[in-house]
Amino acid sequence: MKFRTEVDIYESEYKIEIEDKIFSIGSCFASEMSDLFKQGQLQTVNNPFGTIFNPFSINNSIQRLHDSEFYTEEDLITFNDEYISLDHHTDFDTRYIHQTLEKINAKIVEGNQFLQETNWVIITYGTSFIYEFIPKKKLVANCHKIPQKYFEKRLLTQQEITDSIYNTILNLKDICRDDVQILFTVSPVRHTKDGMVENQLSKSKLITAIHEVISGLENCHYLPIYEMVMDDLRDYRFYKEDMIHPNSQAINYIFEKFGKAYFSEDTQDFIKENFKINKALEHKTEDPKDPKYIEFKEKLNHRIEVQRKKVKHKIFSND
Repeated sequence: MKFRTEVDIYESEYKIEIEDKIFSIGSCFASEMSDLFKQGQLQTVNNPFGTIFNPFSINNSIQRLHDSEFYTEEDLITFNDEYISLDHHTDFDTRYIHQTLEKINAKIVEGNQFLQETNWVIITYGTSFIYEFIPKKKLVANCHKIPQKYFEKRLLTQQEITDSIYNTILNLKDICRDDVQILFTVSPVRHTKDGMVENQLSKSKLITAIHEVISGLENCHYLPIYEMVMDDLRDYRFYKEDMIHPNSQAINYIFEKFGKAYFSEDTQDFIKENFKINKALEHKTEDPKDPKYIEFKEKLNHRIEVQRKKVKHKIFSND
């Protein structure tokens, strides 16, 4: 007897190899997945503009990275004595204009260079809602806690969403490797502040638009992450205390499913061992001179060296 509806990710004919580069952009779920790639010691860059949720702003980010277009003073506004880019997450806000611009433009350089060598792009859309900053008549990625009276909220039209997705694909195929694989997902995180009915409408528009755009396009794929959480992990034990965000158990389950479908056997083994090494590195002792601890560290360092010999890029560089 079956007591749950299991959602699988179809096995890909293309596999992520140990030396592949993975670029991810989008909602906080994209960051969760990217963190696991990093723990597995794969080469990855995530969200050069910070966490972004809607297709229009994600497309704007990809366009700026593609063009290597720097931000200038005219692109910023001031609020609460900080210099702010409405295209970016609050992580980029500083009290000094040159510091904000340096942080923003350094990420554009990093993102542009990484994209040129990227094998895989993972895009996670979170919402179809967008805010327009009324004083500048500008659609924004983040409101930076500026009072609501300065913004007008609306749903992106289906045409705006499909145009954004299509233009994102065009820019990625132009700047990335010829065989780049682009994976689209919809975040399983509910935007409850929009309202439950409105959230469902928002997610439905995203799913419909992705399928509409990528149908028939080579090297573009849909990952049913939203469906996995909604229909497979539909139990509150897989959520954090806010009952909105998937917890670590759910994220690890999704990552395992993704890995079986997209990682080569060598990559699976490589990541599995690196996860074990990371766990061992968390071990602390009150007596660093304890012979047993010294032996433990020597064996651990040997395991790290074995892993390092498997790749050209640096791994465990902070250890």
